[in-house]
Amino acid sequence: MFRTIAAGLATAALGIATTAQAAPSPLVAPEPQKVAPGVWMIPGHILPNRQPDGNSVIFDAPAGLVVVDTGRHAWHREAILLLARLQKKRLVAIVNTHWHLDHVSGNPDLRAAHPGLRVHASDAIVGALAGFLPASAKDSAAYLEDPKIPEEMRDDLRGDLQTIQNGTALKPDDVIAASGTIRLGGLALQLNLAPNAVTAGDVWLYEETSRVAALGDLVTLPAPFLDTACPLGWKAALAQVAATPFTVAIPGHGAPMNRANFLLYRSALEAFIDCSSSTRPEDDCASGWAASVRPLLSDDPREQRQAQGMAAYYVGLLRANGGRSKHCAAGPT
Repeated sequence: MFRTIAAGLATAALGIATTAQAAPSPLVAPEPQKVAPGVWMIPGHILPNRQPDGNSVIFDAPAGLVVVDTGRHAWHREAILLLARLQKKRLVAIVNTHWHLDHVSGNPDLRAAHPGLRVHASDAIVGALAGFLPASAKDSAAYLEDPKIPEEMRDDLRGDLQTIQNGTALKPDDVIAASGTIRLGGLALQLNLAPNAVTAGDVWLYEETSRVAALGDLVTLPAPFLDTACPLGWKAALAQVAATPFTVAIPGHGAPMNRANFLLYRSALEAFIDCSSSTRPEDDCASGWAASVRPLLSDDPREQRQAQGMAAYYVGLLRANGGRSKHCAAGPT
């Protein structure tokens, strides 16, 4: 959910319009949050009747700023550009954790504003542009004519359609084909490739000095977004993250986590996937998820309802594919 063009419509059907996180007004850039010396997070939000933005993480490197994920909306990428102006530094590199549009749509504008920066990502977007994204675009076109769909959502659908039509602009300059440490802007970053996890190829980062890990959608709240995921590959990726000595983990959606909170999330996700693969009632799996992640959510009861409603949706999605995601076809079983 949240990743296809029409995904916001599915969230509306579940009664999920906003997150409990404080959200900016449209066209207002969100405030950067400093999570460690030389590391900022631009928080992603889900505004009413809007598609989401994922979190962006910015690392201060000797030669400039390294941006991890670029959001979907103009106001989100403006926050990235504003931080660069305030720091009086240029953007030297983008790392995309995965190809979902709420994490890559800002790439072209940031390239235009800072010529010469290079995009680093897996090549999973090639398959997405050949299959998932154009199929989603075709399925979503009818919604533009539906008067029941709010104009804000239609505006986002049009934006996503244009992004897909110009999909070659989203492809990386440098393909991450294996895990390893590289220097971007003079900063050493451990780039880890997780095949067949949230997508066919996810990238998560670890920076040793700050001990910050940027995880993309390997961690998302209020629920795991399983639309394009292989659950067992996801579990394997989280085991690799757990073996890394981070002190701060920044999810694709949600607030930064300490190690204890990450381990709680990992345990909850594994239990949820196991429940979804069983014959237990759907509501048991959904309520179990919501109860497990309760310490990671706000006190707003709407977020609790979101967690349970979205979890129920994903139990049904997984079970509709015979107890496992169709996206595991080339990956773990």
